[in-house]
Amino acid sequence: MPIVAQSTETTDWVSRFADEVIEESERRAPGKPVVVASGLSPSGPIHLGNLREVMTPHLVADEIRRRGLEVRHLISWDDYDRYRKVPAGVPGVDESWHEHIGKPLTSVPAPAGSSHANWAEHFKAAMVEALGELGVAFDGISQTEQYTSGVYREQILHAMRHRGDIDAVLAQYRTKAKGGKKPQQKPADEAEIEAAEGSGAAGEDDGSSGTAGYFPYKPYCGNCEKDLTTVTSYDDNTTELTYACTACGFSETVRLNEFNRGKLVWKVDWPMRWAFEGVIFEPSGVDHSSPGSSFQVGGQIVGIFGGKQPIGPMYAFVGISGMAKMSSSRGGVPTPADALKIMEPQLLRWLYARRRPNQSFKIAFDQEIQRLYDEWDKLDAKVAEGGALPADVAAHSRAVRTAAGELPATPRPMPYRTLASVADITAGHADQALRILSELEPDKPLGSLDEVRPRYDKAEAWINTQVPADQRTIVREEPDAELLKSLDEPSRQSVRLLLDGLAEHWSLDGLTHLVYGVPKVQAGFSADATPKELPAEIKAAQRTFFALLYHLLVGRDTGPRLPTLLLAVGQERVRHLLGE
Repeated sequence: MPIVAQSTETTDWVSRFADEVIEESERRAPGKPVVVASGLSPSGPIHLGNLREVMTPHLVADEIRRRGLEVRHLISWDDYDRYRKVPAGVPGVDESWHEHIGKPLTSVPAPAGSSHANWAEHFKAAMVEALGELGVAFDGISQTEQYTSGVYREQILHAMRHRGDIDAVLAQYRTKAKGGKKPQQKPADEAEIEAAEGSGAAGEDDGSSGTAGYFPYKPYCGNCEKDLTTVTSYDDNTTELTYACTACGFSETVRLNEFNRGKLVWKVDWPMRWAFEGVIFEPSGVDHSSPGSSFQVGGQIVGIFGGKQPIGPMYAFVGISGMAKMSSSRGGVPTPADALKIMEPQLLRWLYARRRPNQSFKIAFDQEIQRLYDEWDKLDAKVAEGGALPADVAAHSRAVRTAAGELPATPRPMPYRTLASVADITAGHADQALRILSELEPDKPLGSLDEVRPRYDKAEAWINTQVPADQRTIVREEPDAELLKSLDEPSRQSVRLLLDGLAEHWSLDGLTHLVYGVPKVQAGFSADATPKELPAEIKAAQRTFFALLYHLLVGRDTGPRLPTLLLAVGQERVRHLLGE
C-alpha cells in the first residue's frame, strides 16, 4: 500500500493523524486495509462523551478513504461485559434489574416496553441509528458473538498458557501493602467492580482472585449466568478448568478448548483484540492515561499475543452546557440521539472535528446552541466565499460530507435563532410559521416549510424540550391598559414612531432598522447613524425601548428578537397591543 501524502487543502489534526496511521499501517501490514477501532459498552445510554470514542477514528478513517485507500473502522460492541449496575433514570427499569448484576449484558432483559431482545441490543440500537444519521460507516463486532462462537478460543488458550507472563505485567501496577506484600485479593463482587466507569477503567477486575493462582479468564456461571466465579484449578495439557460460583455455590469442571461461556478479563481482552484485528489506530479517554490503566498495561500485554499497541491520542472529556462530566451510570445524560433531535448532523460533526482530541469542549442544549449555529452559519458563508482559514475549511468539509458524499442538508438554512423564535411564538401552528417565515424575505417567500427542514424541526424540538415553560413566549391577548396609561411622553413618542414606520418597514431587515432606529431619532440622530457616531447613552435608550415593547407584547422584560417577534405577532395585532 503506497503512502499517500497529506491533502494540500487540509492542515488540521485529522490529516496529521491520517498521515501517521497510513505510514504505520504500511510498516505493520503492507498491502492490507488500514484498521482503526472504537469500543462501546451498551451498558446503558451511550452518551455524547462516548461519541468521541467513535468520531475521532471515524474522521481519521474518512480522511484515509478520501485519499483512495481501503480502511476498516471497527466498532467493538462490548456486549459480553458484565452488567455492573442499574443506571439511574432509565425508563422501564426498576429495582428488580439488580438481580441481573454480574450477567453478560446480552443476558439481561431489555427495559420494559422495549422491542429489543436484550439490554445490550436496546442501547446499541439507538447508537446505530444516530451513527447512521451522522454518516459514520463502520463494521460492528459483537463480543458476545465472538466469544460464544469460539472465535477467540485459541487466544484464550494462549492467554492461559502465558498467564504467568500476564500476571507479571499486572503485578507491576497492583497496589502493594506495607512490607512489600500484595494485598489479599477478594472474590470479585458488585461493590468492587461496579465502581469502574467503563470497560477497562480503574477498578476493573484483572482476574487475580482465588488461591489457585492467577487466571486471566472469567467463566460465566452455568447455573446463575453471573461472573462471580473463581477458577480453582486448570490443566494446560487437557485444558480442564474447574470453577466455583460465589453467588449461587454452583461449581463444575469443563474443557476450555470446548467451552464458550466466559471471557478474558478486560486488561487482557483489549490487547488480545488489538493483536487479533491488527488495529493500527484507536484513541482512548484521559482516564486511561494513568499508570496501571488498561491502555498502559495493554501496551505491554499485547506483545504476548504477538501484536503491537495501536497509535492514538488520549481524548478529553465532552461536557454539556450546565452539566458536569458525563457518566452513563447517572440518569438524564444526553445521548447522540438527543443531540440530533435539536441540531443537524453537520453541526454535531463540526463540534467534534474542529477540536483536537485532547481539547475538551461542551455541547449546548441551552441558549448557547443559538450562538453555535450563528458561528456555524458564518463559517459556512466564509467557506462559500473562499475567505476561511485552511483548518476551518477542513473542519467544515468533514462536517458536511464524508468520503461517500454530502450529508443531507436544509435547502434554505435560515438562522436557527429565528426559526426557534418562530416555533416558540406559533406553538406548533405550521401555517402561521410559514406565513411569518415568508415575510422575513418578501422578495423570496417560502413555498413550504420543507425548504427550511430539517433545521426548522430541530429548532422546534429545542423549544419544546429544552426551554423551560416560564421562558416560553406567550403573546398578550389584549393590550396592557394600565401600562399604556402610565407611559410618560417620551415613551408614548417612541411607540408612535414605531407604529408610524411599521407598514413601510414590514420585513426582517426593515423592522431591525426600525426598532434600533427609534431611540436614535428620538435623540436627534439619523436612524442610519452608526454606533461610532452615537453617544453611549443611545444603547441604554435602546434597551429601555426594547424592554417596553416586550412588556406591551409578551408581558416580560425579554423575549425573541424584536423584529422576529413583531413579524410573528402580525401587523394588525401589534398595532392593537401597542394601543393604536
